[in-house]
Amino acid sequence: MPETPLMRDNGPVNHADQDAPAVPEEGQTKDSKGSRLHPRVTSFRSRRGALTAAQQESWDRQWPEIGADVSDNRLDAPSWFGRDAPLILEIGSGTGTATAAMAKAEPHVNLIAVEVYRPGLAQLLQQIERDEIPNIRVLRGDAMDVLENMIEPESLTGVRVFFPDPWPKARHHKRRLLQSPTFALIASRLKAGGVLHVATDHAEYAEVIAEAGNAEPLLTSLDWESPMTHERPVTKFEDKAHQVGSAITELIWGKIRS
Repeated sequence: MPETPLMRDNGPVNHADQDAPAVPEEGQTKDSKGSRLHPRVTSFRSRRGALTAAQQESWDRQWPEIGADVSDNRLDAPSWFGRDAPLILEIGSGTGTATAAMAKAEPHVNLIAVEVYRPGLAQLLQQIERDEIPNIRVLRGDAMDVLENMIEPESLTGVRVFFPDPWPKARHHKRRLLQSPTFALIASRLKAGGVLHVATDHAEYAEVIAEAGNAEPLLTSLDWESPMTHERPVTKFEDKAHQVGSAITELIWGKIRS
């Protein structure tokens, strides 16, 4: 991808919509993962879909300014947003319902939404344009790729992961996003006092997430005022979960401040 003003080159969900890559299988290298948008082993389900004419028009107008594909270049968030503000990363934004609502509720923060599903991103772009939301930028691709290669250490005020795919079959558990290595990576990207907010409707996965998060030495129970809101809108996906009796588990950690 050509270098754009948002990048600094440092040298040589609805479960199906959630974008976040799995920890690579043993022996798998970065070069063996395949396409940057669809790595071989992922924690998201590969979905395809054409954009409507209206979505394509909105995409064409906005993508050059507020969208980008994953790359190996570090993000220069202040240049991309045109201001220096607390930075929040949402992993797996889906169709962007929560993204847009939370960005409007926090106009003082810069919010980057990461998603692999292009029609979902297109719906978010339409809402950004319709509601004139200035503080959202979007990245298309593998969220682990974003965390590893695009996000500076200790640069994030918050990370949100809402309804990651639980991959319920035991043989697929390796595809789950929220495992110990991912918690370590997220923690390394958070500023001291920053927050990780996770929500899931899958009880067994919630237990696994809680165990892995509690075991990360850089994360602790949040006993100070959070630098970001934890109020989420109820999306259509979450409403369906409520209707079938699925409990929603909210898990929140803070990065140790000393």
